[in-house]
Amino acid sequence: MAEDIGGVLVGLARRQGISEMLHRTASRVPGKLAIVCGETRLTFAELEAAVSRTAAALAAEGLGKGDRLALLSHNCWQFAVLSFATARLGVVLVPVNFMLGPGEIAYILGHSQATAFVAEDGLAATAAKAIAAAGLDIPVRAVIRLRGGEVPDGWADLQHWIDREGTPPQVDVGDDDLVRLMYTSGTESRPKGAMLSSRSLMWQYVSCVVDGGMDGDDIEVHAMPLYHCAQLDCFLGPDIYLGATSVVLPAPDPAAILAAIESQRATKLFCPPTVWIALLRSPQFGQADLSSLRKGYYGASAMPVEVLRELQERLPGIRLWNFYGQTEMAPLATILGPEEQVSRAG
Repeated sequence: MAEDIGGVLVGLARRQGISEMLHRTASRVPGKLAIVCGETRLTFAELEAAVSRTAAALAAEGLGKGDRLALLSHNCWQFAVLSFATARLGVVLVPVNFMLGPGEIAYILGHSQATAFVAEDGLAATAAKAIAAAGLDIPVRAVIRLRGGEVPDGWADLQHWIDREGTPPQVDVGDDDLVRLMYTSGTESRPKGAMLSSRSLMWQYVSCVVDGGMDGDDIEVHAMPLYHCAQLDCFLGPDIYLGATSVVLPAPDPAAILAAIESQRATKLFCPPTVWIALLRSPQFGQADLSSLRKGYYGASAMPVEVLRELQERLPGIRLWNFYGQTEMAPLATILGPEEQVSRAG
């Protein structure tokens, strides 16, 4: 055993879980910038400390290995904290699509057997309706105050959990233990809950890094929803693994994305083709300094050949990758690399 930067004892040295991944990165590059989100800037040491305190708070609230925590929120730095804090305890994170209605969320709450719920303040009313519709007793609830809203009765302020002093208990979370339930879109019937372990996630992180040309010097803009497996596990996860910097935006607004690339000197961006098209058509595209952008990723559909050519003409310094997969595969399956963009266009 060894003592981590926050004084918390870690488990077996060979374990390759999601929680250990952050700990090792923080031990390797503690002072490096991990997350930029609005006015919030966290180094890897600060992110690790926030995760440790939050895990201790979750344990104090009675959550333990195997419990399910549903998370309903737009992108924010707290999303990353909860992702790693739950993994540290063996609590299963259940990200929920914030575009769903109360009835649809109620199904996920019931199907996952959620015992805790964290919701963005702007979505707290929807969350409360979903809990009522599910007919569940969910005693542990907290809100993320993204908009400075009030904390509803019966809910806690998540920031109090993040700030609470404490040391999380040591929990034996194996590499094949369940750490995530990712719900599919339910296009054929009810959404399916894909059961993901640290091992399934870590191996596809390695695939993303090796065949996706990723490295620790990257600065990435994360604009697509983190409730979805693509942004969360093909990009944010590998960035934390490598020690790269993540710039988290609340939504894929073209003007905000372009401004973030310029101001943060971002090197890396993932968007589906529809958002890449929106960026090309934005009035700010020709005005923003995008010279730092070296790597572009797309998924969800093939890139139209005309758009591919326009991207290569207007961003000559960028290399492109197409990621394809499905939630059940954690989620990466295949990659179309930069050298194949022309030979296999479309």
